[in-house]
Formats: sequence, C-alpha cells, structure tokens
Amino acid sequence: CSEMTETTVTAPVFATSGAKLDTWDVVTIVLYFVFVIAVGLFAMCRANRGTISGYFLAGRTMLWFPVGASLFVSNIGSEHFIGLAGSGAAIGIATGAWEVNALILIQLLGFVFAPIYITSGVVTMPEYLSKRFGGRRLRVFMAVLSLLLYIFTKVSVNLYSGGLFIQQSLGWNIYLSMIGLILITALLTITGGLAAVIYTDTLQAVLMISGATALTVLSELVGILLKPRHFKLVTNMTFSLNSCFSRFPERCGYPLNDSFVMLREPTDPNVPWPGFIFGQTPASIWYWCADQVIVQRALAAKSLSHAQGATIFAGLLKILPLFIMVMPGLISRILYTDEVACVDPAVCYSVCQSESGCSNIAFPRLVLGVMPTGARGLMMSVMIAALMSDLDSIFNSSSTIFTIDIWKRAIRPKCSVREMMLVGRVWVLVMVGLSIAWVPVMLLLQDGQLFLTIQEISGYLSPPIAAIFLLGVFWTRCNEQGAFWGMMAGFVVGIVRMIIVFSFQSQAGNCLVPDQRPQWYHDFITKINFMYYAIIIFMTTIIVAIIVSLFTEKPSKYLLHRSTWWTRHWTSPRTDNLEEELAMTILEEKPTTESIVVEESRSKMRRAYDWFCGFSATEGTEGDIPTQEELRKITSIHQDPRAKRLLQVLLVAVISAGVYMFGYFG
Repeated sequence: CSEMTETTVTAPVFATSGAKLDTWDVVTIVLYFVFVIAVGLFAMCRANRGTISGYFLAGRTMLWFPVGASLFVSNIGSEHFIGLAGSGAAIGIATGAWEVNALILIQLLGFVFAPIYITSGVVTMPEYLSKRFGGRRLRVFMAVLSLLLYIFTKVSVNLYSGGLFIQQSLGWNIYLSMIGLILITALLTITGGLAAVIYTDTLQAVLMISGATALTVLSELVGILLKPRHFKLVTNMTFSLNSCFSRFPERCGYPLNDSFVMLREPTDPNVPWPGFIFGQTPASIWYWCADQVIVQRALAAKSLSHAQGATIFAGLLKILPLFIMVMPGLISRILYTDEVACVDPAVCYSVCQSESGCSNIAFPRLVLGVMPTGARGLMMSVMIAALMSDLDSIFNSSSTIFTIDIWKRAIRPKCSVREMMLVGRVWVLVMVGLSIAWVPVMLLLQDGQLFLTIQEISGYLSPPIAAIFLLGVFWTRCNEQGAFWGMMAGFVVGIVRMIIVFSFQSQAGNCLVPDQRPQWYHDFITKINFMYYAIIIFMTTIIVAIIVSLFTEKPSKYLLHRSTWWTRHWTSPRTDNLEEELAMTILEEKPTTESIVVEESRSKMRRAYDWFCGFSATEGTEGDIPTQEELRKITSIHQDPRAKRLLQVLLVAVISAGVYMFGYFG
C-alpha cells in the first residue's frame, strides 16, 4: 500500500494555516498585558487585602456582575478553547452538553448550597466538612486532595493547552512562555488577593466572549453552510486506509453520523445520555457546588441575592461556549481536514507532535488561518486571558485552603493574621514552582481529546465528594464516621478503575494499529463508559455512608447548627468554639492611636513593602473581634422580597433555557 505510506498533509484550500503573529499582533498582546496589570494595581489600591476575609474573599463586598463574570471565566480556561474545539472537531457538538448542564447545575450553588455556606460562616470547603461533621480527618483529607488535584490536573492541563496555542502561533520555547505567564499571574494573585482576581476576570470575560464571537463570525461557515459540508469532508489518508486494509473500521477517519447530536444513544462511547444525566451530573455537582475555585467567588458576593444573581448571570454566559468554542472546532475540521482530522500517527506527529491525533489544534489553527492582522493578537490575548484566569483562580483558592485548613489547623493553630497572609502568598510561589516542574510531564501525557480526558479523570475522583456534600446538606442523620468511610469507599472504587485505564492506555489501538488490550479489559472497562462507572462510584459512597451512619451515633446537635438545608434558619448561637474561629476568619483590623504611631515610625521601604503585600501596620487584637451582631449580619441570608421574587423568575427562565437546549440539540 505505497499510496498510504506516501500520503502527506495537503495544504488546506479554504484558508492559510501557516500564518504567524506579526508586529501588530504582538503590540495587541503587549497592550493587553499592560491593561491587565493596571486593573490588578487598581484592585490592590481599592481592596482590603490585610485580613483573611479581605484577601481570600474580597471582603465579601463584590456585586453580582463581577462575581458572575468571575464564575464564568474561572471555569472557561484555555483548556476549554483547546478541549471543546478539539472535541468538536473529533466527535461533534456532544461536549457542549457539559456547558448546558453547567447552566443548570450552577443554580444549585446559588439557591441551595450558597445559603448553607453563608449561614455556617465558612471560607473553604474542607472547613464546611469540619463544621458539619466535626473531627479533623475529613477536613485535612479534603484539603490535601484538593491541592493535589489542582497541581496535577487543573494547572497541568491549563499549562499544556496554553503552551500548545503559543507553540502553534509563535513558535516560542514552551517553557519560557509558560514561566512568564505563570509569574505574571502569580504576581497579580499574591499582591491583589481575590479582589484583583475578580476584577481581572471581569475584564477577561469581556475579552474572551468578544474575541471568540468575532472568530465564529469571521469563519463564515456557521448555520446552514456548516452541517452538509461537515459530513462530506474526510482526509486523504482515509481513502488509503479503507482501500488497503480490511481490518480498519469502515468509517475510520470520517465525521460521525451523529456529530450534531448532543446526547446520544445509551451505547455511544462518547456521551451516552443515561450516563451523562445520572453519572456525569454528580461530577459536575462537585465542580459547581463544592469546588473551592468556584464556591469562593460566590462567597465573595456582598449578599445572598448578589450571589444568586451572579450564578444566574454565569448561567446565561454558559449558553455561549457551544457556539463560540465547540462550533469553531467543527469549522476548523472543514478548513484544515488533513491536519485537524489526521489519522496516521506519523502524519499527526509531524503536524502537532502527538501520535494520538491533532484535533486539539483546531482552535489555534482556525485563529491563525482565518483572522486578520491585529485580530490574531486579540485572540492570542483571549487565550492568555483564559490561561491566566484559570491559574489565578487556582492559585488563590489553593492558597486559601493551605492557609486555613492545613497551616492554621494542623501546623500552627495560634498563628497571627499577618503570618497567615504571608503563608498564603508563599504557598502561591510553591504552586508556581510545582506547576513549572509539571509542564514536561504534561507534554508526555497529551491526548487527542483533551476535554474528555479531563472529564474522565474527574468522573473517577469527584463523585464521592459530591455524594458527601449532598448527604451533609440534606440528611441530618449522616455523621462523621459515615461521611469519612463513604468517601473512602468511593475513592477506592474510582482510583482502581483509573489506575487500570491509564495502565493499559499505551496498548490502545488506532486506525493503523490494532487494539492490544486483553479481552477482560474490553468486557469490564471498555463496555462500561466512565460515566456509567461514575454512577457506581456515587452510589457506593452513598450506600456506605448511610449504612455506617445508621450503625453509629447520631451527630451532635451543634454540628447541625445552620449547616444543613433544614437548619439554615436557626437563630441560637453555636455551642462549640467554631464561632470564635468564624470571628477570626472575618477579622477586620481597626487602626488605633498606637497603630498610627507605629505606621509613622516605619521606614518608607517597609511601608512600601507592606502596601505591596497588603499587610497592615498592626496585628489584630481581641478588641478587633466582631460582635455577635456583626457575626449575624455576615452570616445572614435575608433577602429583599422583591429581589427574591425577581431572582426566582430569572431562575425559572435560565433552567428553561437549559432544558430547551438539551431538547433541541439532543
């Protein structure tokens, strides 16, 4: 079959793929960085960064619009542009189901979980587990697991996807590019805290949406022109494969027949509708309702009404990714079929340095080939914005978890406020070092469909967390023993499958190499989609937690105080010492006459350093601890009746839009 071995990548006839960024594109990128740094400095000057609440929760003063934009941008990272477009090119619009599902599930955060988090007065998700169930092991385990997940999945995926775009567009050294982006992001996070993160996220949300929308419009292949053309396009290699080798699948290299269907048949290997609804949903509940990165933004809102308005706004924004991220992937496959849809491992490696496929380059190929000078720089800025927004969210949230749940809880319980501020910033630097070290590993683990790989890993690890949070909020009988052993059982079931899957990954076949994995693997692993397995993990966790809870003592009444859906309106004070911890958490440092003297006696260099890091001149004192009245105000979920009715109407409208999209595209 010499025809096959001599096949080369042909130049696309619709657009140019060899375009690079020119001077005006670089100018656009530089202006973007200057603007972002200016916004961060503005946040540094305006925000209160000298307290736990000020640095980690933006002082709980943010309005619904910036919080909603930050919720959206914190989710939409560079891996979404790369992953959603790549999966769109490979399997069609199926991955858009995650975005529509998020439109609905994020409302659970605003209208179910956020009221509980506010009334219980928590800052981190491990802290909620401690208040709801008591003990230390759940809190510490959750904190350590969250940090490991951030380092080895979220950060690494962002670095790979951002590096892929930079490599395709600039040809720069990937390590130097990533180090520069990480350092700028860390600088904003270290100095500005969550307020700077939310302000810059708002800017980046506008930039992402406008840039991606412009790309979709400029592609000129949306709507009625896209669908019939998509099914007719196959690579040159496809014809060679089907004519030379009878062992290859008949449709190898062809677009899927159900490319424009979102939720597919129960036996579909990508997005089976029963598996997605009942298996993927628990994983999504963890992400949208119990992940520190997302929840921390909602808790920064000035009131429950603003938090709910933010989730509604973010839900409306989640309508867009299907059209401005997934659809461009299909467009890119049409324009650059031989590159984006390559099937020969040798050809794929020459195109994108990956033998498993090049669908992940769909978005950068489209940007470089379709957009004019200047606009390419804008889209490069969009990708940088996506990368930075995800990284600053992860850095800030991991800093919060490490400082409050590990440093103060397990290492130095009597540490000062200033020490906690310093430790939080130092941990960001540690995250930077670990992230940079993980880049070469991530380059070796790249796959043809980045987005589905992320979801598969999440499907193995997150259902137990979602199950315990749901039980904690809705079932008052669930105790610490049940929660801990239920979570352990779920993680064991998930980790066993994950180890098996990735151990045999190197033996998986493709269009040129037959699958070498054993038959038992196909019987017990391949035939059971990871979404169906997520159902098993979720139910295992719930069953074990219920059984253990019923055979052990009931949780103490004080543990239920304003920490469940049924007890969120309790007005009596909590009877354990966690009220004092809440006071410490939201402590605001009030300057006294002595502090003014201390402030004036410091050198200019010291004052500049303290301003840059957000330190106050003095430490908090017992007299600074808020009164019970101030605590009640901070943990209040009171809403104006008119605002509450308006939010309920908008909630129904947003959920209806999500259901309609599932029905229309399903």
